[in-house]
Amino acid sequence: MKLTGAEIVVECLVEQGVDTVFGYPGGAILNVYDALYQNRHRINHYLTSHEQGAAHAADGYARATGKVGVCLATSGPGATNLVTGIATAYMDSVPLVAITCNVTLPLLGKDSFQEVDIAGISMPITKHGYIVKDIKDLADTIRKAFRIASTGRPGPVLVDIPKDVTGDSCEFVPASITRRQTGKGRRFSDADVEKAVSMISKAKRPFLYVGGGAVISGASEELKIFADRVDAPVCDTLMGKGAYDGHSPRYTGMIGMHGTKTSNYGVSRCDLLIAMGARFTDRVIGNAKKFAAGAKILHIDIDPAEINKNIKVDFSMIGDLTEVLREINKRLPQQDHREWMEYIGAMKKKYPLAEDDDTMSCPLLIRKLDKLTHGDAIIVTDVGQHQMWAAQYYTFSKPRTLLTSGGLGTMGYGIGAAIGAKVARPDKTVINIGGDGCFRMNMIELATASRYNIPIIEIVIDNRVLGMVRQWQTLYYGGRYSATVIEDKTDYCKVAEGLGCKAIRITKPEEIEPAIKEALAANGPVVIDCVINEDDKVFPMVSPGASIEEAFDASDLA
Repeated sequence: MKLTGAEIVVECLVEQGVDTVFGYPGGAILNVYDALYQNRHRINHYLTSHEQGAAHAADGYARATGKVGVCLATSGPGATNLVTGIATAYMDSVPLVAITCNVTLPLLGKDSFQEVDIAGISMPITKHGYIVKDIKDLADTIRKAFRIASTGRPGPVLVDIPKDVTGDSCEFVPASITRRQTGKGRRFSDADVEKAVSMISKAKRPFLYVGGGAVISGASEELKIFADRVDAPVCDTLMGKGAYDGHSPRYTGMIGMHGTKTSNYGVSRCDLLIAMGARFTDRVIGNAKKFAAGAKILHIDIDPAEINKNIKVDFSMIGDLTEVLREINKRLPQQDHREWMEYIGAMKKKYPLAEDDDTMSCPLLIRKLDKLTHGDAIIVTDVGQHQMWAAQYYTFSKPRTLLTSGGLGTMGYGIGAAIGAKVARPDKTVINIGGDGCFRMNMIELATASRYNIPIIEIVIDNRVLGMVRQWQTLYYGGRYSATVIEDKTDYCKVAEGLGCKAIRITKPEEIEPAIKEALAANGPVVIDCVINEDDKVFPMVSPGASIEEAFDASDLA
């Protein structure tokens, strides 16, 4: 059958199982939007308030489901407004296809109105990028984009289409798409499995370090079997939250700059560190020369580029984590590390996270949130102190329940991602926790939530400062609060109401539970403005450049 380029875009999306896209129209992409209108019974389009919101919504959709998220934008500023969202997805290995449309072929390269080389701009932050100059290449290019985005280590792919290509016509041949499991495809050998089993069997103080790859792989079941078989404690990264059950007695909390003392001290004293789907980022390892200095390191990852990139390891296995653990679990005898586990258990009792029920704080709010949602909500965060508190005080027991910008650290990520997650998982309670600095960046997306009556809960941790930056200024810059105080006349509740949302302000501990219950019962978007002290700090903390074994908290400072 003969179709226009715009119709081919739609047919290829349907072919790939896409039923939801997020975007913002403009002149260059009008043909595609016309085709979407004609096919609105097949694909739901959510009009966001800003293109960055569309990219974050597609990202949240992908993280909540494991499917490829899709966002659309027009040429020029429409395309460049996607860049931060694409980079966010790239850093956290999120499968995303961004479709942009450009000026017509004769106008390319002539500084035409709203022309920009978006394929060139986005090259460092995509797995691959295309500009389709011939309509005959369009269908295959879109199919390749989805394959690349979803296989191996997932990530974003950009497809840029000149407007005249979307208006041209050619013969379209539908393709039968074989559904793929993200990341599958064995590369490790039987000898690799035997070597890993040997290393584990010789260890007396093993520790498991779980990263975001365990979530992407869907490795939770095999990971639980593995942890029990090794008889070892388990820590995770920010991106690995939920891959291993946070209620387990083996679980020691997050590792790294704001990780628990138990995780940081335990990893520093183990004799075998088993890193799974983790990339040894600087926020995890601290001083690389001192990280797990007394341990052998076994690294399992799907991406060979991560091996020995940040930390030199003793042995590595390349492959999908679920497949690797399944093979190791078949051959690994039951281990017994009773003494080591008792030592870690005593450390957990000695170094608990601080809890205070009498003072209005973000940790108190998050503990109440955990209780009232039974730990079963999808928690989205922006970036800063609230992000670390959410990771510390909410107990994640399932994968794909913490959606956060870990690698890029994107302020303004949360509301768009929460919208995407709720659209993807209408059965789940979806809550975004954001600081007031983050909220101000993309709060316009509340208009998107109210337009479609998407019942997300937005919690604004309102301390009228850029909290994490202020914390660093307090500890390392002599209290010189340069450009971090945002005290002004903005009323976040009035802003929320003006954008069509219900708003609640809380200032006292006893107001927390009633506000959360009211928000959970609402049938629409709700904003809770939670006012806390400007000098609350996230502890434990590791100073930049220090060993993670040098983690300190408020009592250490005192």
